[in-house]
Amino acid sequence: MERVCFLLKVRKERLSDYKQRHEAVWEDMLQALRETGWHNYSLFLREDGMLVGYLETPDFAAALSGMSQQEVNARWQREMAPFFENLEGQRPDEGLLRLPEIFHLA
Repeated sequence: MERVCFLLKVRKERLSDYKQRHEAVWEDMLQALRETGWHNYSLFLREDGMLVGYLETPDFAAALSGMSQQEVNARWQREMAPFFENLEGQRPDEGLLRLPEIFHLA
């Protein structure tokens, strides 16, 4: 199982809206994440907008690819893109910065 940690930057003026959106994630989006291998998925948000994501998956490349083929993901990414800084024309799921794992205590 791969452990994946990534960063994105939420616009400070959109923090409240971003949090609110994640209080009611669409059920079809949650199902698509589960079906494409996103497990133990969590998001953490600092007050300056730094977003840290964590998930476990058998294959992160396959999980990303599987989600990219889901219609619900295309809708979600379109709606969420305005919340983020520095995407440079990418969708949020394409613009995330993956951090390398350097230690794990099992």
